[in-house]
This record gives sequence, structure tokens and C-alpha cells, in this order.
Amino acid sequence: VQLQASGGGLVQAGGSLRLSCAASGRTFSNNDMGWLRQTPGKEREFVAGIDWSGTRTYYAATVKGRFTISKDNAKNTMYLQMNSLKPEDTAVYYCAAKEDYCSGYWCYARNDLYDYWGQGTQVTVSS
Repeated sequence: VQLQASGGGLVQAGGSLRLSCAASGRTFSNNDMGWLRQTPGKEREFVAGIDWSGTRTYYAATVKGRFTISKDNAKNTMYLQMNSLKPEDTAVYYCAAKEDYCSGYWCYARNDLYDYWGQGTQVTVSS
């Protein structure tokens, strides 16, 4: 079972990137999933979450209105469209999936509720 995050890179402030999280080894079409990010010396923080069907989404206040999470169950892939990027968005971005179902913001915001993690992809936003 593997989650592979990709799409990171270097972009100027105000630019856009789209991250992808491809699952292999099993289907994640029935799993709630999320994106989290981490900078050196800080704890991993929640960015966005999406329920198994793709109908419910949740965002951290710092990215709401700029980032969009989506899920294509037919392709077993999750996405994070990031627009209007800021230098403070610079981080390693991780995708993750949960086995248990739980609704509400805090069901996605807590790191310890995720069972599967991707390897991370670096996003660097220059000013």
C-alpha cells in the first residue's frame, strides 16, 4: 500500500501549483483523505481534507479560498490545487488517508487519525 505525492516545485509568490497523490496497492475510493504540510522545526499541520466521496471538504483557515482539494476515485488519485501561493506556504506537503470514518473539521486536522502517509513533496514559494 503506497501513497505517492508529486507536483511540488519552486514557484513565485502569486503563482499556482497542483499536487497529486496517487495510490497504489489498493483502492482508496472508500477512504477519507487529507493534505498536511510541515516546515523544519514545526509540527505537521493540516491543510485540507476530503471525505471518501469527494462531497465534503475542509480547509485550514490559512489556505481557505486559495487551495482546492479534490478526489478522483476512478483514478485512485487525490489533488490539491494551490493558487495565490505565498512564501509562508513553503513546506513539505504530505498526503494521507484514514481507515475510520469521522465527519467534521477535527476528524481531518489531527495527524494521529491518519493511517497511511505519502513520502512528501517539497513546495517552495519565493517572494
